[in-house]
Amino acid sequence: MPKSNVLFLCTGNSARSQMAEAFLRHYASDLFNAYSAGLEPRGMNPFTVRVMNEIGISVEGQYSKSLREYLGKQLFAYLVTVCADAEARCPTVWPGVQYRLHWKFDDPAAEQGTDEQKLAKFREVRDQIHAAVKAFVAEERAKHGATSTSQR
Repeated sequence: MPKSNVLFLCTGNSARSQMAEAFLRHYASDLFNAYSAGLEPRGMNPFTVRVMNEIGISVEGQYSKSLREYLGKQLFAYLVTVCADAEARCPTVWPGVQYRLHWKFDDPAAEQGTDEQKLAKFREVRDQIHAAVKAFVAEERAKHGATSTSQR
C-alpha cells in the first residue's frame, strides 16, 4: 500500500505543526509521509526542540517552511490544521486533499512569563499533540488493518 502524504499546517510552523510532523514520522512512517508548513513561517522555536528532545523524539532536519513550498507542487491526502488561524486562512480548495482535519491547540509560543512557565505550556501542548497523533495513527491502522511497528 503506498504511503499517504500528510501536511500539518499552522501560522508560524515553529511549534505545533513541527511537533505533529515529528510525532507522525515517529509512529507511522510506514503509513505516512509527514510534512509541516506555516502561513507565515517564523523559524523553529527553541522550546519546540527542547520539549521534543525531552521525550526522545527528534525534530532534527525539520525547519520552518512556507505553505507556498507545497501549494500546487505536492499532493496531500490529509491536510491537518493545528490552529484556528490556519484553519480560517488556509485555502479552502486544495487539489488532491481527500481529508481535511482541524485539531485546535493553544499556541505555546504566545505564553508569557518565565522560561519555566513557557516550558510548561510547550510540554502541555506537546502532550496534547502527542495524544492526537497517536489516536489518528490508531484509527488509520484500524481502517487499513495495519499493525503497529512503533508504539511508545
